[in-house]
Amino acid sequence: MSEAAIDYRAVFHALPGMVALLTPELVYTDANADFLRQSGRRREELIGRYLFDVFPDNPNDPTATGSRNLEASLRRVLASGERDTMALQRYDVESPERPGEWEERYWSPINAPVLDVDGRVVLMVHRVEEVTELIRARRRAAGTRSRVLEAELYTRSRELQEVNERLREAHAREREVALALQDAMLPAPNLLHHQAAVRYQPAVGALNVCGDWYDLVELPGERMAVAVGDVVGHGLAAAGVMGQLRSALSAASRVSAGPAQALEVVGLYSRSVEGAESTTAVSVHIDWTTHTLTYSSAGHLPPAVVRAGGEVVFLDGATDPPLGARPEHVARPQDRQTFASGDTLVLYTDGLIERRHEDIDVGLARLARSLAAHRRLAPEPLADTLLLDLLPAAGATDDAALVVLRL
Repeated sequence: MSEAAIDYRAVFHALPGMVALLTPELVYTDANADFLRQSGRRREELIGRYLFDVFPDNPNDPTATGSRNLEASLRRVLASGERDTMALQRYDVESPERPGEWEERYWSPINAPVLDVDGRVVLMVHRVEEVTELIRARRRAAGTRSRVLEAELYTRSRELQEVNERLREAHAREREVALALQDAMLPAPNLLHHQAAVRYQPAVGALNVCGDWYDLVELPGERMAVAVGDVVGHGLAAAGVMGQLRSALSAASRVSAGPAQALEVVGLYSRSVEGAESTTAVSVHIDWTTHTLTYSSAGHLPPAVVRAGGEVVFLDGATDPPLGARPEHVARPQDRQTFASGDTLVLYTDGLIERRHEDIDVGLARLARSLAAHRRLAPEPLADTLLLDLLPAAGATDDAALVVLRL
């Protein structure tokens, strides 16, 4: 006999205490019965509306900070993908029966992310513990004592805010160190005979420094190896793994017979590096004598070649799983593509083109359009234009590495 399916919507609305669901744009998408009752709002007054249009700060109180503190907490959840517990907040609410009159309320909110399969925040659970009556009861029971209690609660709230601020400062310092480490390990290309531009664009948010890298290696003869890669994870640990794998691939490219063999060597090495699991990378060996590109990919997005006439070709003929993903060693594939003088080769990491709730083919098509439209630009201005065209105006949630090379 099969078990009856659980009606999670009914469970949500029966939850004790005030609980609402918010979109990443801070718009109400659902609220349970207790939230509607204790906030004094009807369902149609909440759903589909911006949080701070429904509950703004009291305009008659210039010291009101409830909205600002709540928005800062929600933005931290969006940026970090982690739960944020707020200190007790005074948040006056306009009376629904008497517009223009504001009721003193005390709320203790907890904001938690709901993540999709890729770890991105798609909803936020906004849980509020209404403690106004507790504060009022204690005031009535002992007037002076209740004022002391309120002062103590406020002091503790300030202390918690100071602790949170110190934590954010520590996270910011970690980000600065990670960025400095990445900057030291990702130098500008020092090429004698070729035009190239490289970019590294960190994600927004204090903890979102990732393990993206690029590398350009001049080989004997009229040849060069170009690569980009992406380590899973954030912060100093990911930056350290990135440095090890980049150095290993740079060395392997100098002595291997081609990009597939170089990635094989680094794949074997990655099994001994903690945190290197599921790292993706792609390597392209350029031969100006034969005008050929030999390439191999370890689970990475395909490099692009834009022709002088505007055609964009993606190098997607030799894709294999990420580094170290196979339980046993198997030779990696590689493929070739011819090029003409004046073509441009572009390698990049997923932060440049991927967007939430969007198929990867949409991002690749957006890249192809931008390359075709700006193909006549030299590598340096083309790199800047691609970042401007493709990255969100509010800042990317993932790092982006970019290499642009005139062939």
